[in-house]
Amino acid sequence: MTHTPHELAEEFPEHAAKLHDLKLADPHFARLSEAYHAVNRDIHRAETNVEPVSEAHEAELRRKRLELKDTIARMLRDA
Repeated sequence: MTHTPHELAEEFPEHAAKLHDLKLADPHFARLSEAYHAVNRDIHRAETNVEPVSEAHEAELRRKRLELKDTIARMLRDA
C-alpha cells in the first residue's frame, strides 16, 4: 500500500499528542478526524487513479478536506 499524504499527524506534527488526546476525549473531534481521514483517502485514491473521479468531484473533495482541516486546526488551537 502506498503512503497517503496529508495525514493529520503530518499536517500538525507539533500537536501529535493533542490530536490523540482529543480523539479520545471529544466525540465531535473524533468524528471530524475520521471524516478528514475518509476524505483524504478518497483524494489519494483519485490522485493515484485507483478510483478515478471527475475534476469537479476531486475539487469538491479537496474543498471538504480543507474545511475539515481548518476546523481541526481551530480545535487544536483552542484546546
